[in-house]
Amino acid sequence: MIIVGICGASGSGKSTLAKAIRDNLTCNAIIIGQDCYYRDHSELPFEQRVHINYDEPDVFDYDEMLSDIQQLAEGHPITKKGYDYANHMRADTAELIEPPDVLLLEGIHIFHDKRMCDQMSLKVYMHVDKDICLLRRIKRDIRARGRSIENIAEQYLATVKPMYEEYISKYIDDADFAIMRGGKNRMAIDAICAYLMTKLLAEKYDKEQEAAASEPDIKSFLAEEG
Repeated sequence: MIIVGICGASGSGKSTLAKAIRDNLTCNAIIIGQDCYYRDHSELPFEQRVHINYDEPDVFDYDEMLSDIQQLAEGHPITKKGYDYANHMRADTAELIEPPDVLLLEGIHIFHDKRMCDQMSLKVYMHVDKDICLLRRIKRDIRARGRSIENIAEQYLATVKPMYEEYISKYIDDADFAIMRGGKNRMAIDAICAYLMTKLLAEKYDKEQEAAASEPDIKSFLAEEG
């Protein structure tokens, strides 16, 4: 299994890029978003959950995500994790995710945990202007997450912008390469897909060679028996 990490600011196009890569590959590929691994705070009242800083690194459960990644890498299915953005609480399901050929991980702090970075064959950073990210975030949060302009603006100034400047902007140093203009960059999509397919073929060839080398020498066996 090949693991790709896609990091960048909220609204930079991480999900768009991940979907484009998945849809352009001719192998089995799945996407897991880091947002599904927010730590569960369902024991807290809604008024307290609203004011949690959801943009800092420690808000994610890295141990749980790493465990799921390792389970997939070992050929075992995992249960699908989820998050309810409107109510600020986990929404996991019993649906199973089977091990893919390519696993695409995307999130604002997906490079924060070195253990997860070490699992990645390719690390991509979305290098997009902050103002564009903000505009995309506004449209997304209103349309898909039911939030108001006032709520989005308050969160952006209180947590999103400070966390970007302190952490997320620096993850570019951990990336193998950066992508400009967001997740619809056709040249970047094609280059990543070509790299992944080449790597898959190389790994398949290596496994076939190892299997062939480990097979018993039938001719020698028959000669000894004769």
